Amino acid sequence: MSQPLRHSDYPIQPQFLERWSPRAFADQPISEAELLTLFEAARWSPSASNLQPWRFIYGLKGEPEFAALLSLLVPFNEGWAKDAAALVFLTSVTTFDGERPVPTGSFDAGAAWMSLALQAHAQGLVAHAMYGIDFEKAPLVLGLPDTMKIEAAIAIGHRGDPQSLPEPLRAREIPSDRQPLDQMVFKGAFSGAFGA
Repeated sequence: MSQPLRHSDYPIQPQFLERWSPRAFADQPISEAELLTLFEAARWSPSASNLQPWRFIYGLKGEPEFAALLSLLVPFNEGWAKDAAALVFLTSVTTFDGERPVPTGSFDAGAAWMSLALQAHAQGLVAHAMYGIDFEKAPLVLGLPDTMKIEAAIAIGHRGDPQSLPEPLRAREIPSDRQPLDQMVFKGAFSGAFGA
């Protein structure tokens, strides 16, 4: 099934329009080396004074770590993410020394996520980030100190058949569009409104 093409208002690199976040995953593993290549791309993301305040925790399907990470997702996300080849939790560091905060930790973790997602796309993989997580249970299971914050979970693998998804999700298994620039870009001062 061919997917509708997305279009930008200004010329940009095709990777930004081609990359999207499917929920249907093929029953096909990825190697640890393939996954580490994604983390290598994330490692080179821009960061606050070169602090690199992000950390990844991962599990490959079929291994105990995957099952533990899967159990931290809300049931809706667990229902489709169970078919991914790998699950990753992205965290940010809020302070390195317990005294000075890292105010841009979430911002930098987001940059690392985008680098990972674009590398996945370049490797013929798909990556879907989600925030439907049990935020109370996850830090305990992941062994996180108080100086780390969970940002998102990420399902990674090969794109699968949308027919493998429950009926309500099949219709949503297409690349989504974006709001126009004039709803998110303002010259000089904010002059818009919030809304979906």
